[in-house]
Amino acid sequence: MRFMMLVKASAESEAGVMPSADELNEMGRYNDELVKAGVLLAADGLQASDKGARVDFSDGRATVTDGPFAEAKELVAGYWIIEVASKAEAVQWATRVPFTSGQVEVRQVFDLTDFDDIDPDVSRREQAMRDAIGQP
Repeated sequence: MRFMMLVKASAESEAGVMPSADELNEMGRYNDELVKAGVLLAADGLQASDKGARVDFSDGRATVTDGPFAEAKELVAGYWIIEVASKAEAVQWATRVPFTSGQVEVRQVFDLTDFDDIDPDVSRREQAMRDAIGQP
């Protein structure tokens, strides 16, 4: 099962405050543990929302709003995608993130097998896309 561990933004991350060298080293050690365990699929930090945009859809139209966005606690500052055997294992990895404060949300990623009546053409197209980008 694949899970995304979402790092919630903070006032500091939204202000562009970069992690200290010690924090980066701790995070590097944690990421190394994920790699050695063979569970890490992807991981990245995200720039503050003032460098981003939101695209809202209504009545078939897209509306673009440039950042920054209010409510840092509702924003994502980074993520890991891991492949583990269960939600419990994903949560266990999340409890080991080397943060002194903050929040990590754990969410399971949909898999094609989660959809009961998926059209075979849709399934083949999805698998071809995953193969093309080297994703399981």
